[in-house]
Amino acid sequence: MEKKNLQYLAALRETMKKHNIDACVITGTDPHQSELPPRHWRGREWLTGFESGNGTNGTAVVLQDDALCWTDSRYFIQAEEQLKGTGFRMMKEDGPDAVDLVDWLTEHTKAGQTVGIDGMTFSISFAQRLEQELGDNGVNLNTDFPQFDYIYPDRPERPKNKLFIHDEKIVGESVESKIGRVLTEVKAELANSIILSALDDIAWITNLRTAGDIAFSPIFVSYLYLSPEQRVLFVDADKLTPEVEEHLKKYSIDVRPYDSVLEFVAALPKENRLLMDPEKTSRALYDHVGCTPVFGGAGVARLKSIKNDTMLSNLAIAMEKDGVALTRFFMMVEKEYPTGKLTEVELGKRLRALRLADPSCVDESFSPILGWNGHGAIVHYEATEETDVAIEGEGLLLVDSGGQYVYGTTDITRTVALGTPTDEQRHDFTLVMKGHIALARAKFPAGTRGSQLDVLARQFLWNEGKAYYHGTGHGVGFFINCHEGPQNIRLNENPTALEPGMITSNEPGLYLEGRYGIRCENLVVTEPWETTDFGQFLKFETMTLFPFDLNLFETKIMTDEEIAWVNDYHKLVYSRLSPLLEAEEVAWLKEKTRELTR
Repeated sequence: MEKKNLQYLAALRETMKKHNIDACVITGTDPHQSELPPRHWRGREWLTGFESGNGTNGTAVVLQDDALCWTDSRYFIQAEEQLKGTGFRMMKEDGPDAVDLVDWLTEHTKAGQTVGIDGMTFSISFAQRLEQELGDNGVNLNTDFPQFDYIYPDRPERPKNKLFIHDEKIVGESVESKIGRVLTEVKAELANSIILSALDDIAWITNLRTAGDIAFSPIFVSYLYLSPEQRVLFVDADKLTPEVEEHLKKYSIDVRPYDSVLEFVAALPKENRLLMDPEKTSRALYDHVGCTPVFGGAGVARLKSIKNDTMLSNLAIAMEKDGVALTRFFMMVEKEYPTGKLTEVELGKRLRALRLADPSCVDESFSPILGWNGHGAIVHYEATEETDVAIEGEGLLLVDSGGQYVYGTTDITRTVALGTPTDEQRHDFTLVMKGHIALARAKFPAGTRGSQLDVLARQFLWNEGKAYYHGTGHGVGFFINCHEGPQNIRLNENPTALEPGMITSNEPGLYLEGRYGIRCENLVVTEPWETTDFGQFLKFETMTLFPFDLNLFETKIMTDEEIAWVNDYHKLVYSRLSPLLEAEEVAWLKEKTRELTR
């Protein structure tokens, strides 16, 4: 059956002809560069049919005779399947066969032609790179081509969910304090005001949240302008409650309509030096600025990434609550698995219900990944009614999930064996865990970047000619986004050093297409270790609380130190979770945290 995407593609090409556009580039994000934007801005998914579930990584390019969709290695298998029959073909964004989108576009356009983009959904930096490289070849860039305004008649409206206040007692810092620290950063960058587009930055500064604007993230659609003289939140008025209005008034934050932000920045006095992050601010907003723009603002993300002691204490509570929910979930899996009635979709529903049974859990922190055997090899697999399979026979179940608790955000992956694991599965699992343990035990000098530690997690796989191509660790927010910058741990260079208070995931993996996937993930916080004659050294402290599957360890390839790490971690898990569990659950956990021996 012909997919409707072919009709959408044909409509876009006709619209391109009417507007003299020879090639159109479409991002998978919104005016705030959100990882998972509201449905209103997910037109790229609607057009291509590629829905990446746990992140909208995908950028489409449409010409009159070709249509392509770039994505990264997390989605290669998924994209190949979903793009069939849509008129689009997949292009690899990373890995050995990666093709750079801008390079490809430059090669496939000619002098005098025009490339069209919607400037509201392109960052300043992406649009500038496009403009420069295309311009070098005589190709024009039209930044005012909002393609979905023309071809998407049933486009969902912007979300209208009500805001609520995130308790300062949980956050550990007032809005006034945060604004003061942000304006200090602004002054340090030789600016006197800032426009914030990134929704997680705005939620963090204002201590406001909502449920439903952004799937799995309690942040809200808005802009925020700050200067020593003025504070303005651009947000739809029907999102405000009397309590939120009073909260904003308390901190002298004026409210203006969301759509008035372009008019506002256009009217700023010429002498105003406006700080904007070129990676997070839209090209269209930049094009409207009437004052002096100053590129920068990375310091704001750094401020947000460093969690204070109050946050870390509360995150420990969230980890305990999460560990309780996971204990009940995996107990249920073991009990009901032999019946053959469990499926991936059913497991997702059960896990969500168990987390949300705790009143402090507002939502999951992302769409859970529950992959049985071959589906576990799809890095960001999302079970649907079409892909759902029964959990039967023997094999590996990969469960990557998390919760948005008011006490903090969790993200954990466990791979467990149902039935008897094969020697190969145990060997591969242990290689992944050796990398996980090596990173967890790392000590490193202050100033170390994640890219300098990444090889610790990959070394044991590389030694056997095996690899994974996603990052080893991403930053995690505090009741904001599950994925948060600026820090990470991956092969790509990132100038951001790891600092005390930063939360990062530790998640090496291995994926054998069509057979099984393995990933082992905990969240770690960077902490001071000790100061020597060579300066300050840091370490990681593991925060996640749930055991690894002892049946999957191949102890003959493990060192004594690695075995001791597993046993020490399991003792911690048992001591923290057992007081919160029922007797039957305690007995189950005691067995799962028994001593690992050779």
